[in-house]
Amino acid sequence: MKKMLAAGVTFCCFLTASMVYAGGLIVAITPSPDNPFFKSEAVGAEAKAKELGYEALLLVHDDDANKQSELFDTAIARGAKAIILDNAGADASIAPIERAKKAGIPTFLIDREINKTDVAIAQIVSNNYQGAKLGGEEFVKLMGEKGNFVELVGKESDTNAGIRSQGYHDVIDQYPDLKMVARQSANWSQTEAYEKMESIIQANPDIQGVICGNDTMAMGAMAALKAAGKGDVIVVGFDGSNDVRDSILAGDIKATVLQPAYRIAEMAVEQADKYLKTGSTGLPEKQLMDCVLINSENASKLETFALK
Repeated sequence: MKKMLAAGVTFCCFLTASMVYAGGLIVAITPSPDNPFFKSEAVGAEAKAKELGYEALLLVHDDDANKQSELFDTAIARGAKAIILDNAGADASIAPIERAKKAGIPTFLIDREINKTDVAIAQIVSNNYQGAKLGGEEFVKLMGEKGNFVELVGKESDTNAGIRSQGYHDVIDQYPDLKMVARQSANWSQTEAYEKMESIIQANPDIQGVICGNDTMAMGAMAALKAAGKGDVIVVGFDGSNDVRDSILAGDIKATVLQPAYRIAEMAVEQADKYLKTGSTGLPEKQLMDCVLINSENASKLETFALK
């Protein structure tokens, strides 16, 4: 009787697992979850996949295109039904996505675009240009339309880095009394932003503002400025992280631009589910999500890349 009961329990568990993951495997590949933005993407994708009846596998490429390519091979070998990807390079990511497509596995891009269409099923990204213009307008206002400023740019191979910088400059460059004294890439890194900012401060002690391509770099820049006794310098970021929310509420960083990372990841899984069931998402490949300015007026409503 005990043997029969044990067998029954095992069979029951097998049935439960089969029912929970009836849709098969969805693989989400993102940059490092050390950055809360990317962690939010992974968590959002995993939660929605499980809600819709899929098994979820979270993989990390660390912005290494070669590692990303290997992870695509893993996804293909595992028989993934779909791949959700925040990619490791607008050009370098095309080949593995094409490889997955040939294997019958559709890819749904989030956050970062690639430089080719009709390869991925969807490219769901924040409207980085619109968001950067919001950030640029707030920066100009905070600076009083004048003063020396620094720009910290994201990873050069990332399309978003260029788009955000362009959006900032299309606003800021209209004000001749705003003078950029330094512009450097800190590769989205807080540590690198701190180090770059230290050197910039030594070479340009008279700065009034720093505009950053993401919140992680803004945090690094703010820390370096405070360490140099320049905590009153205006710093603006981009992403809408909880860390920057707290900094804004503390009166340090002045503003950021929210892009809804968690929701975008959820949308990608929802569209993957619809595509797998019907053969179409019913939507265009490229989809833009508008961003929202976050400052002292609404920062208290921000939680995990979403406004309450």
